[in-house]
Order: sequence, then C-alpha cells, then structure tokens
Amino acid sequence: MNTSEERHALTASYFQRIDRHRYKPTPHASGAWDPAEQHFSPLAGLVVHAIDQYRAELPPSGLLLSRISFDILGRLALDECEIQVESIRPGRAIELLEAVVRIADRPVVRARAWLLTEVDTSTVAGGGDARMPLPYGLAGQSLASVWPGGHCASVDIPPVHAPEPGRATAWITTDLDLVAGEPSSPVASYVALVDTANGIAVRRPPTEWMFPNVDLTIHLHRRPEDRWAGLDTTVVFGPTGLGVTSSVLHDIHGPVGRAEQTLTVRPLPGR
Repeated sequence: MNTSEERHALTASYFQRIDRHRYKPTPHASGAWDPAEQHFSPLAGLVVHAIDQYRAELPPSGLLLSRISFDILGRLALDECEIQVESIRPGRAIELLEAVVRIADRPVVRARAWLLTEVDTSTVAGGGDARMPLPYGLAGQSLASVWPGGHCASVDIPPVHAPEPGRATAWITTDLDLVAGEPSSPVASYVALVDTANGIAVRRPPTEWMFPNVDLTIHLHRRPEDRWAGLDTTVVFGPTGLGVTSSVLHDIHGPVGRAEQTLTVRPLPGR
C-alpha cells in the first residue's frame, strides 16, 4: 500500500490501531454533543471489535452474542483509547465477558456481553416485530444539520416515514470502516450504528435541551447480517429529568432485537 492509499485508509475509518489494545479515533468519530468528544456509536462498535479480537485468540466456542450493555462513565475525549477484555464468567454454554475502555488511564466505558450457545431453533423461531420496509430507493438524509461532529456527517439515514418529535423509523449506514485496514464482523459494524438512535427522533432541539444517554443495552435474538441498521425508535421524556430511547432493531432480513438508552434530560444553561 503506497502513502496515498495508507492516508485514504486512515481517513476512511473511525479508528486506527496503535497497538494490540490501543486505538486512535479519526475526526469521523467526533460528536455529537461536542466535536471534541467521541460519539459513542462508533466506540460501541469498536468495543465489539475488541471482543471479537479477544475471542479469535481462543479456541472456537460456538457461542453467540446475545446481549451487550455499555455504561458510559465519563467524558469520551477525542483521544486514543485502550480496551481490555476479560472473561468474568467462563462456561461452555454461557459466558460473560467484560470490556473496559480507558482514555488517559481513566475508565470511561464498562461493557458486559453475554454469550450463549448456538442451537438450531429454526423450527420454533417466531414472535418478532413486523418487518421494516427495505431502505433501497429511499432518499437519504444527513444528521449534520441537527448535530455537530464527524460521526453524524458520516452516516446516511433514509427515513421510512417523516420523523416526528420523539418518533422515527429510519435506516442508517456508512461507507467508513470501523478500524483502518481491518475487517470487522457484521455484528461490530452493526453495533457501531445503533447508538445513533437517540439522535434521529429528537423530542426537543439539542440547541435548547440536553438529553445525552448514559448507557446503551442491546439485546439480540438474531445476528445482524449486513451494514444497514433499521431503527424503529421512540423517545420518551419524563417529568423529572429522566428519559428513555427505545428501538426495535432490524437488518434487511427483518427484526434482530432491541436497544434501550437511559437519558438525562435538562435544559441548556440560560434556557
């Protein structure tokens, strides 16, 4: 790869690898509340990428990711981060992994992932939500007019219906790689899009109110199989500063699971 190709690979991704456990975000990972911070969506995908790397160094287990929860512990500065993964509940049928993200030697994200054994249950599969219309032929939109930062400018979001305050049904995708020069699994690429849900169905303008999420929990009943994420999203603000963003998750084959985000809702200073 020549110098110009290397430069393009770095600028066409959200992160570049520094060493085995450390990554540097590119400007595409910035936003949404502050361009000097990382948007959590690509960082969540990077955590899954790190978990995939950890598992690839072990004998195959036949376990599938069923749930991953992220607790955001502090400010996500747009700076290099370190991700360490360990098994805290080993098992041949059920395993629990924990990943900790550190920036400047300080824990900023703690994630836990349940892995469950793969079994053929196709004869009893069912009970999912109605399938979203496919994204092909829908007019794409950008979040850059609502949100600052490189991440919101990097994604294409064709809505299925015109969004309303607190309600949106839309697809989301990106042409960028998660880590420069590295393939990422369909699950990691998919998770890297999910946290955007809180930004597609805003109840109030982010220039007047803050409603960042302090966590993200994703439950999967099927593995996502492509880089289109369908988000059927509802945002609720309560009367005492609490809020919830809830999404039914889809890929082009149908529903894959659900996501929940806890919001802290407050007016911007001076409002």
